[in-house]
Amino acid sequence: MPAEPPRVLTTRAEFDDAVARLAAGHGPVAVDAERASGFRYSQRAYLIQLHRRGTGTILLDPPAIGDFSALQAAIGGEEWILHAASQDLPCLREVGLEPARLFDTELGARLLGLERVGLGAVIEQLLGLHLAKEHSAADWSTRPLPASWLVYAALDVELLVDARDRMQDLLVEAGKTAIAEQEFDAVLHRQAPAPRVDPWRRLSGLHVVRGGRNLAVARELWLARDEYARSVDQAPGRLVPDASLVAVARTPPSTKRELAAMRTFSGRASRTEIDRWWHAVETGRSTDQLPPAHVHSDAPPPPRAWPDRNPDADRRLRAARVVLSDVAEGLHMPSENLLTPDTVRRVAWHPPEPLTEQSLADLLRMLDARPWQIEATTGPLVASFVRAAVPEEPTTEPTTEPPPVPPQDAEL
Repeated sequence: MPAEPPRVLTTRAEFDDAVARLAAGHGPVAVDAERASGFRYSQRAYLIQLHRRGTGTILLDPPAIGDFSALQAAIGGEEWILHAASQDLPCLREVGLEPARLFDTELGARLLGLERVGLGAVIEQLLGLHLAKEHSAADWSTRPLPASWLVYAALDVELLVDARDRMQDLLVEAGKTAIAEQEFDAVLHRQAPAPRVDPWRRLSGLHVVRGGRNLAVARELWLARDEYARSVDQAPGRLVPDASLVAVARTPPSTKRELAAMRTFSGRASRTEIDRWWHAVETGRSTDQLPPAHVHSDAPPPPRAWPDRNPDADRRLRAARVVLSDVAEGLHMPSENLLTPDTVRRVAWHPPEPLTEQSLADLLRMLDARPWQIEATTGPLVASFVRAAVPEEPTTEPTTEPPPVPPQDAEL
């Protein structure tokens, strides 16, 4: 632990000085961001940490600083080191920060087949140092930030450059540098997911709500909570938990008094905003726009339904999982990093016709598989699908024939 806790920079003068020092540093830049997930509605960064050799560690307060264009101009062309980059890139982009090149230590750990891939575990496995993670779920919108939190935040980036260098050596030894480069580039350029259709269906426990009318109540409650949470920048679940909304939708009350009396309807805003929730219940009970029980999706059904709905696809999926497990084991990495489970399900459910290595490679490419993944999996998948096309022979238990009964004498 440093003799003095690091200081968060909040003024333009401090920011400009930090930018100049970062520009004068050398090598890649370690970057991390802290949000207030579970506390705030937004996913904005409330602290950004940077470390570069020749510069040291810098902590920045995004809400106070505002414009980060000077920092982007200074380091945007450098390689950035992040751990689990897909989690932090959105909030960094929100303030105008984006790298030209990326090194993701969490993804690199997966490609190397490390047993644990959390930042603390990776630092311990690569550098032999213990990194405490006790403040990972803290409310980083708190001001002022406690000194112990700042030490924690600084350590998150101070060791990343050394970890990156050690990981790069291991990737070279394993012959996986090209694989890692493709994976890092894919993370950096991955398109943001399209907005969800009917986001209210994310309600945890919604499966117990039956009937279009009750689903309409659930929808209106979710929309009302989301609107209020956005307006006060609070995590929706901290205002009224999902379980409370589901309880109301499952058995909608007849009056506002009955709603207020429900013991299963709890949360810090369950009573202070009772008029809001009651209006949502009334809207759901009276609307003629009832939601369907299910939303159409182009994704295959859950695999548990495949034996009945598509036995051929079920055989293909089971065969694919076996061969992909073997390939992943040979590469010393998890199967899900070889091909995502969703990709495997899609190609098994509806493989190309005619099935050839070229046609399957084209389909995998459409599903955003990287070149190294296509090269490693196309041949084994085609072979497994061909084998799966042969119906399995029914297995029967061997039977022991009873000894023949000797013929009875005609006359006793």
